[in-house]
Amino acid sequence: MSSADQTSRLVALEILTAIMQGRDSYDDAVLKSQRFSKLAERDRHFVHLLVFTTLRRMGQIDEVLKQFMQKPLKGKLFHVKHLLQLGAAQLLFLDTQPHAAVNTSVAIAEIRGFSSMKGLVNAVLRKVASQGPGLLLGQDAARLNTPKWLWDAWSQAYHDNTAARIAEAHLTEAPLDICVKSDAAGWAEKLGGTLLPTGSIRLNSTAGVSALPGFAEGEWWVQDAAAALPAKLLGDVRGKLVVDLCAAPGGKTAQLAAQGAEVIAVDKSVKRLKVLKSNMKRLKLAVETVEADALNWRAPGPVDAVLLDAPCSATGTIRRHPDLPRIKRPADIADLQELQRKMLAHAAGMVKPGGTLVYAVCSLQPEEGERQIEAFLTAHKNFRKVPVKPEEIGGLEGCITPAGFLRTLPCHMADSGGMDGFFAARVVRE
Repeated sequence: MSSADQTSRLVALEILTAIMQGRDSYDDAVLKSQRFSKLAERDRHFVHLLVFTTLRRMGQIDEVLKQFMQKPLKGKLFHVKHLLQLGAAQLLFLDTQPHAAVNTSVAIAEIRGFSSMKGLVNAVLRKVASQGPGLLLGQDAARLNTPKWLWDAWSQAYHDNTAARIAEAHLTEAPLDICVKSDAAGWAEKLGGTLLPTGSIRLNSTAGVSALPGFAEGEWWVQDAAAALPAKLLGDVRGKLVVDLCAAPGGKTAQLAAQGAEVIAVDKSVKRLKVLKSNMKRLKLAVETVEADALNWRAPGPVDAVLLDAPCSATGTIRRHPDLPRIKRPADIADLQELQRKMLAHAAGMVKPGGTLVYAVCSLQPEEGERQIEAFLTAHKNFRKVPVKPEEIGGLEGCITPAGFLRTLPCHMADSGGMDGFFAARVVRE
């Protein structure tokens, strides 16, 4: 085993520990790591794969490890716990040679100052290698890998069978979708992708995006098929003044501008707004950008439409961010609800009579979606709901709730790779 292989596993342990103990997101943990950026590209890819696999399959991994340990590792031994999780992930899901996974894990235990635990690490991982695959066969993977509070919430909202299908969808990596300015069918053929009913193109690979035809020329941008639906609810926006709140990184901004809207894109993150500006420059789309908190900024006058993609728990994007179930807590939802309520009320104040407000969140939690907009309509009698029609979203009738809201789930379009979980509602000012 080379020193590079050992270093990459050390970095993986560093990142996993930051996520599990510090509740850092994967991206933040990578940024904090002083060694990740120094790794070769191949090793960075391995770290990403190892950490994501461990997070995605953590419930199953812990259940297997439990069979070979007399008592759980507590206190400062969390480093050893996470080391065992990474080792088990390699053995159970990544087809790593047993000697490689075991030996590097033992070596890392010593490097991190846990020499007294080398024997335990060695013994447990050897048993995982020999007996672990058999134990996986009897597991309920979807249930084990989903924190109980999320499982209970989804079961209550969507019933047990759908909750299981959502959790199963989270065990696989999300596909790569793109939006094009025009000629979707032509670009699907050029890129070897699949044209989805919604108009998005699903590519067959997630690698080398920037090298594909049309990227440098600004003909298309990356955006999940579900994330592309809320902007469609604004209808024909040609010549209309549209405010895109919490706009970065700019997928919805690009949609609106490409359709001829005059867009004001607002975001409080300097870093994310910089990405949005870079994307608009590549796409050759003219938009006005504003660095401001959406709660404090107000348009110069009444506008035709507002698209509010509000901050949320993002539980609809767990396929892309398997760290989310490990760092989110039920209390986070309550805090976000209050912020969303304030943002909705503030956004509504910018809409002119007859104008449209679309509220969207990439969350599976009803309290951030259906309940939020129902409370808004109760408090704002001058707004009325306009139900979503199947033809507006590519005929996906199953993605429209009985109340007329858009609700996509990761298990929707499962035969073609699924989609992110999104909620969107359209209301019009009387």
